[in-house]
Amino acid sequence: MLENVVKDKYERPILSLRITITNRCNENCIYCHHDGMVSSKDEMTPEELYTICKVAKKIGVRKIRLSGGDPLVRKDIVEIVEKIASLDFKDISLTTNGVLLEKYAQDLKNAGLDRVNVSLDTLNRDTYKFVTNMDYLNEAKAGILKAVEVGLYPVKINMVIMKDINSNEVKDMFNFCKDHGIILQLIELIESENCDDDKFSAEYHYPLDSIENKLADIADDVRERKFMQGRKKYYINDGEIEIVRPVDNSTFCANCSRLRITPDGKIKPCLLRNDNLVELISHIRNGESEEKLEEIFINGINKREPFNS
Repeated sequence: MLENVVKDKYERPILSLRITITNRCNENCIYCHHDGMVSSKDEMTPEELYTICKVAKKIGVRKIRLSGGDPLVRKDIVEIVEKIASLDFKDISLTTNGVLLEKYAQDLKNAGLDRVNVSLDTLNRDTYKFVTNMDYLNEAKAGILKAVEVGLYPVKINMVIMKDINSNEVKDMFNFCKDHGIILQLIELIESENCDDDKFSAEYHYPLDSIENKLADIADDVRERKFMQGRKKYYINDGEIEIVRPVDNSTFCANCSRLRITPDGKIKPCLLRNDNLVELISHIRNGESEEKLEEIFINGINKREPFNS
């Protein structure tokens, strides 16, 4: 089943490639890095992204996820998706805040995008303004409903739970998702390289154990995603909710099949490290062969080591 798939030294197959196509964003969330608005002149072009994905396909990658920043701030996002979709991957997905999704959803679907994850932490306008420093809640909700309408299935909402900010809003968000056939993913806040203030995570961290215990008591069915940290999905009254815990653990590392590309075109072998990046984009811009680019990919894969074991 996994023939022609490259594996790292720990026999983990590389099946998924996540590409950060921009650092720019039209929001300024309190838990994200605050210097995201950077010049677009050095961003990877649609043709360069196509080349990266073409080489990735040759080594066995089956799934592509586009992320940011917010990918939809790129005016060429539909072209990017169209080029990547021409390579016939099993799955192409995109993570967005949803603000521009109403505008692009149908065109993205037509271009070959399979599904979207939307970051939305609240349905309360005041809370939304506090978290994002913007007043785009109505636009985000409209984008989510448009994605459902055009069939970017399954639409998932990523809700980061923060103590005393939105930890009391899970029921409302779940009902919204259930009513529209959306999967809700509750994400536990952690300290990370993307956090501008280490104190923020400590102050607003909300353990998801109590929520998960309540879900377990009322769920009609519970399923475990074996290759996703063993995290659980709870099915309640025709709704679906999933708990996403911190990834800095041995279970996540043992099953990790992802490789990443940074916004400046480097291969990032491990989500939790920045000291072993492999330069890629300059080789593409220098016109080097696909065979050489494949060697560079393999070099990046060979640098993969479980962060936790």
